[in-house]
Amino acid sequence: MQYTILIYDAASNSDPNTPHVMAAHFAYGALLVEAGVMRGGQGLQPPQTAKSLRLKQGQRVVHDGPFADTKEQLGGFYIIEAESMEAALHWAKQCPVSSDGGIEVRETLPGPN
Repeated sequence: MQYTILIYDAASNSDPNTPHVMAAHFAYGALLVEAGVMRGGQGLQPPQTAKSLRLKQGQRVVHDGPFADTKEQLGGFYIIEAESMEAALHWAKQCPVSSDGGIEVRETLPGPN
């Protein structure tokens, strides 16, 4: 089964592209690759660079900014292969996150075959 590890952080935190944050995620990604569980993942640009689409009167309207206006921001994700939610949580517990941040783990839906 595949699981997505979603990384959230306080929007007020500094740029996630700082060298120590990037180094921690590169090391974590290498750990996942070495264990053979990494299937994909990526960091995301800050929320202010986002565009959101909403359906309004049957038309898709584009807005500047993230879909939800929250204190937390989605900073990136990893997709891993694990035999159970417990195994996915084992890997998620090792994911770098700030003291203001959090991790969400979700099983992915199967794709078309």
